[in-house]
Amino acid sequence: MANIRSVKGMVGLVTGGASGLGRATVERLLSQGASAVILDLPSSDGHKVATELGGHCAFAPADVTSESDVQAAVSLAREKFGRLDLAVNCAGIAVAAKTYNFRKEIPHSLEDFTRVITVNIAGTFNVIRLAVGEMGKNEPNADGHRGCIINTASVAAFDGQVGQAAYSASKGGIVGMTLPVARDLAPMGIRVVTIAPGLFSTPLLAGLPEKVQSFLARQVPFPSRLGDPAEFAHLVTSIVENPMLNGEVIRLDGAIRMQP
Repeated sequence: MANIRSVKGMVGLVTGGASGLGRATVERLLSQGASAVILDLPSSDGHKVATELGGHCAFAPADVTSESDVQAAVSLAREKFGRLDLAVNCAGIAVAAKTYNFRKEIPHSLEDFTRVITVNIAGTFNVIRLAVGEMGKNEPNADGHRGCIINTASVAAFDGQVGQAAYSASKGGIVGMTLPVARDLAPMGIRVVTIAPGLFSTPLLAGLPEKVQSFLARQVPFPSRLGDPAEFAHLVTSIVENPMLNGEVIRLDGAIRMQP
């Protein structure tokens, strides 16, 4: 078991790190002795969160679809903490609309569809391509390991529901890029793994009525509840620690299979 790694001393970049799954990931990394850069929109609570979490956390206001913004966040990791070992892509958006509303005779907004695809797929890839440039400068360990990329898809990539054409397509794109990007980066010792969460207690779901949240929780076979963001964060560090996890998509969903 000599190759099992520890996140202690590592530096991670977490997109969407000011809230939800991203914030839980940042908190988990810090609790395990790592440093973290929160990459989130300028309008987010990123600065406040980073200040609350202390000196091993920094905030980089950025849009994941902007090359200059993301490059500045990567540079901040190097300047403040000396390196970059991990990038976790949690940033994403969603819309809910049917392909065609026959009652109103209105097709799905192409602008909305394109925006979701751009943020979720292109934004994720933008962070990957720029982060690995910095990871490639790391000295490899005895296993040849230089870094790790962890993406966030969704069970919607496999079990897309009514009104989720854009969101499911975007998450399916993240699933689809996992293996080829892992193969691209294998010669440099950089791993790529994607987590596909089920129903988690994020700010998005927390805004729903309690009755709706309870109904959703009951759809999960076991444990019959919404996932805790800390459980997502725990899987992130488990992936980092286990060097044989690569090119894989892991469902984290309590065995749920979404109905139409």
